[in-house]
Amino acid sequence: MPSPRLPIAFPPRGIALTALCALYLLAGLVGHDPWKNEDATHFGVAFSMIEGGGWLVPRLAGEAWLDSPTLYYWVAALLGKAFAAFLPVHDGARLASGLFVGLMLACLAGTARLLAGREAARGAALVGIGVLGLLVHAHESQPATALLAATAALYLGLALSTRHAARGGALAGIALAGGFLAAGLQALLALAPLLLLLPFLGPQPRAGRAGRALLAALLVATPLILAWPMALQRHDPALFARWWSLELAGLQPQDGWLQALWAWLKLLGWFAWPALPLALWTLWKERRRLAAAHILLPLASFLALLLAQTAFYGPRSLNALPLLPPLILLAAPATLSLRRGAANAFDWFGMMTFSLLAGLIWLGWLAMVAGTPAQIAKNFSRLEPGFVARFSMPAFAAALALTLAWLWLIFASPRAPQRGAAHWAAGVVLCWGLLVALWTPWIDHGRSYRPVFAGLKAALPAVQTCISGQGLSSPQRASLHYFAGIVLQPEGSRASAACRLYLVQGTARNPRLPPGKGWRKIWEDHRPSDRNERFQLYFRP
Repeated sequence: MPSPRLPIAFPPRGIALTALCALYLLAGLVGHDPWKNEDATHFGVAFSMIEGGGWLVPRLAGEAWLDSPTLYYWVAALLGKAFAAFLPVHDGARLASGLFVGLMLACLAGTARLLAGREAARGAALVGIGVLGLLVHAHESQPATALLAATAALYLGLALSTRHAARGGALAGIALAGGFLAAGLQALLALAPLLLLLPFLGPQPRAGRAGRALLAALLVATPLILAWPMALQRHDPALFARWWSLELAGLQPQDGWLQALWAWLKLLGWFAWPALPLALWTLWKERRRLAAAHILLPLASFLALLLAQTAFYGPRSLNALPLLPPLILLAAPATLSLRRGAANAFDWFGMMTFSLLAGLIWLGWLAMVAGTPAQIAKNFSRLEPGFVARFSMPAFAAALALTLAWLWLIFASPRAPQRGAAHWAAGVVLCWGLLVALWTPWIDHGRSYRPVFAGLKAALPAVQTCISGQGLSSPQRASLHYFAGIVLQPEGSRASAACRLYLVQGTARNPRLPPGKGWRKIWEDHRPSDRNERFQLYFRP
């Protein structure tokens, strides 16, 4: 009996590879509320732009937000408005993350193609999809994705400059400006030195070509970089001074950088899997050709970014995101050159891991919907009290289609050098897609503030008055603004002293009380999954 055959070329290329990337990018971007922490916070900034303008100065629930520059919020606000007729505002705004990660993948593939060939370009896309650390951040409202796109676009501009100096230099200049508008001075200082590699990226060092590319990059980047700070300084000099002091403060190196470096390397061990081991194999295999453009560019970029991140930031997953583009670019050639034993082990490990994980995701869904196995169902109920799972035919059909496609892929795909990378990328898409299709309602129940703040809005007295508050974090203030339309008066301000409503966020063991006397509690609630978090609303006649 002949073995089943795939209806697409393998490893996937062209339309099939584009469809795989699109499925990876779109799954999980829509269909759920803004979730606690990063997702709610950064959507809140974009929502403030949509609601009240203020496109020059990002704001979060009425207060200036200077932690991140403006590029991501501009794009998120524009997409939120553009898709408002088809999607909730938060879903439309979150598409910005998918757009930036898609640009990163496209630019990395384009760079690999120019420097290492067509097969390496496919490898860059497959490794990019498969990197574990990118998965969650790529599907939340996250300004760091704009820096990823800018970094990859800079690589593409530098690679393109070896053939078209002016066009490549101009693209590199746009990317530098994008990096600054995405992450500020730290990003600019880490990326700008890569322009010094221009003379060494062509077939042979050529000062004339490099000079033209460098001039084009500087001519394009300089006005784009200066435009927003100059406009901010003219609009509000005090706010500009505050932003500039924050930028300079971020350039103060941390102590104990050797210990920090070791912590970073340990974090990358899982965060950058499988890009890190593949990149190490590339470096070993090409150890006598480290000056080759396809090695020199990502290696120099990784070392510069690792130095910057180690010096200025703690080893957190979010801070490790900028290290992924150069590792992905370094890993791309390895997808073609792994020795047979290592390639087979990588392929077997990916197929077994994701098949087992997919089975566990299905088992968890069955426990939620049917109540069996009983112990697993009990654990789900304990983690999210009050959640009632409902069978959804579209979600079930999507999950079943993904599972069948995975089984067909692993049984019908022929042997090929990039088989392991293709199976790993497809496995990531499978398990992420299953989580999105089957578990999103359960996750949304525990991480959304919609029920809490909808209840708060309903509990407000008929009297029209402002609300002051205490103890609310950035995601809580953003969610309060979005779900209830409430912007708290800043604590300690003159306006807050006149407010007759006071919202506090404390804990079950340590509730907070409003200052002064005469307050009466009229409402209290918390998210079901958080047994310690407590919101109380007080009223003073």
